[in-house]
Formats: sequence, C-alpha cells, structure tokens
Amino acid sequence: MIESRFLAACRRQTTDATPVWFMRQAGRYMADYRAIREKFSLLEIVKQPELAAEVTLQPVRAFHVDAAILFADILLPLQPMGLDFEFAKGEGPVIHNPVRTQADVDALRPLHPEETLVHVMDAICLLRTELGNTPLIGFCGAPFTVASYMIEGGASRDYKTTKLMMYSAPKIWHALMDKLSTALAEYLTAQIHSGAQAVQLFDSWVGALSPMDYERFVLPYSKKVLEAAQATGVPVIHFGTGTATLLPLMRQAGGDVIGLDWRVPLELGWQAIGYDRAVQGNLDPVALLAPIPEMKKHILDVLRRAEGRPGHIFNLGHGILQQTPEENIRAAVEIVHAWRAG
Repeated sequence: MIESRFLAACRRQTTDATPVWFMRQAGRYMADYRAIREKFSLLEIVKQPELAAEVTLQPVRAFHVDAAILFADILLPLQPMGLDFEFAKGEGPVIHNPVRTQADVDALRPLHPEETLVHVMDAICLLRTELGNTPLIGFCGAPFTVASYMIEGGASRDYKTTKLMMYSAPKIWHALMDKLSTALAEYLTAQIHSGAQAVQLFDSWVGALSPMDYERFVLPYSKKVLEAAQATGVPVIHFGTGTATLLPLMRQAGGDVIGLDWRVPLELGWQAIGYDRAVQGNLDPVALLAPIPEMKKHILDVLRRAEGRPGHIFNLGHGILQQTPEENIRAAVEIVHAWRAG
C-alpha cells in the first residue's frame, strides 16, 4: 500500500497536502445514508458487516477524504458485557440496567471481542478489501465516556450520578474503570488485528472534569487503553471535547495524535501538547453550515494556525451536524487539499 497523507501526518511526516477526514463523516447528513436508515436501524446496520462497510464507504466515494472511519457506535461493547440498551427514538441511547453498585460491576462479563463483536471485525476485513489505498480508522469510546453512559443510563448534561460515584464510592468507580478499560483495550486491539490501520479513542464527555479529577479518576484507565493500542505500532488518536485545561494530562495519558476541539486556538493547543505529537482538528462543526465563501474563511484560519507544521490532520472539533449540506463537505475537502503554507 502507498503511504497515505493521513498515516504520514499521524507520524509527523511532511505531506503534499493537509490530510482531512471528519468525525461522523458517515451519517444522517448524507442522502445515501438516510436511504439505508429508512430500512434498517443503527444497530441492524452495525450488526450486518456488508451494511456497515457500505455506510463507511459512502463518504469516501463521495468526498475523497483521506481516511475512512468504521461505522459503529461506542456503546457496542455494552451488550456483550451484560447491559440492556437501545437507541430510543428522540432520546438517544437508553440503558435499562445501569451500573450503580459493586454487584452491578461484578456482574459485568468479559468482552472477548473477537467472539462477541465478530460482526465489527468482519466489517473491518471487508473494508480493507474495498478501500484500496485509503486507510481505515477503528475506534472505541474512552473509559470515562463509556462509564458515564453505563452509570447515568444514557446521555447527561451534568454527569451528576457519575461524579457522585467517583466522589462517594471510589472503590466501586475504580473497579468499574479497571474492568471497563481492560475490555476497551481488548476491543481496540482486536480491531487493529482485524485490519484497522489507525484507531481513535473518543472521550467525548471528559471535558466535564477538572484536571485534578481527570488525573485521579480517569488518566490511568485511558492510559491503559492507549498503551495497548500503541503497542501494536499503528497510529493512535486521543480525542476529547472541552479539553483545553486537560491537554497536558491527555498527552501524559498517551496517543500519537491528540484531537483538539474548537474551544482552543490550534496553535495554543499544539503548544500545550508539545510539537512532538501530531494534532487533529479543530473547526467548529457549525462552520460547515455557513455559505461556502464564509466557510472557507474559517477553514483557512485553522490551516494558517497550524503554520504548515508536519503533523496536522484537518478535522472538526466534534462530529458533522445532521443539517450540513453535502456540497459543503465536498468543498471543504477541496479547500483543505488546495491549501499550501506560506
């Protein structure tokens, strides 16, 4: 395989153009995806490797992004571990038996991802055949973010129940995080062994924590997952949102590439991480809804802030919004690829 811009940038190597891909690049903003969702639920798609592969491929074909990201969900490991969850219409994920006690933690089953999530591994194998020179990114949720769903029973604004476990029942918290980080490390490495050429750890909700709480309650467990993935030799991306105060600690936790959201200027975020790491980011997803000339100004601002340093992967600070026009995605990729520093 010819070395891709994306993989080269992950290793801070010089590339002919800035590589670009988007979180949630396969999804509801695409007409082709909506056509499939009219027939199948999200869980039905991810449990059928051919469908999951097709949805993964749609934005690669349409927009010529520099990497594909596996179509899956960060909560897929929960069912094999013994939790009953569904995606309720209008509510998002709902977990009917949340984890609140030591007995709940003890009842969680080992994951064994090559057996219990074999459909994910099969989708990866199919995609490696179809993608050619476009690399495939696998992913999983980070321990804190997945634990917050498990404890809250779904999404949350204040993570009150999660934080109360951390503060009031630390033994239960650490037991849960130890078991969960082991499962997620196995899941991420299984994806790599199945053919993923890079992986991303999504810590979407970690910005709810103070640096002190992150260091005490989260960092060791994210580090365990990241180190397991990095030991395989593929590039590993460590991503979170609302993390401006956490970036030095995220560097300490690990990752070859650190994802930045739009709340910190790219050059300041990179400085906080250290220039010996690559960065990914960091356009506000709302900017992609603007008219293309205005959108271009925001994209160029991000690119200029990277100052042409090797190791910048252009992305959003979080996922593509459902209302984003497809023509804006196409234009954004063209703008990024055409830009040259200086």
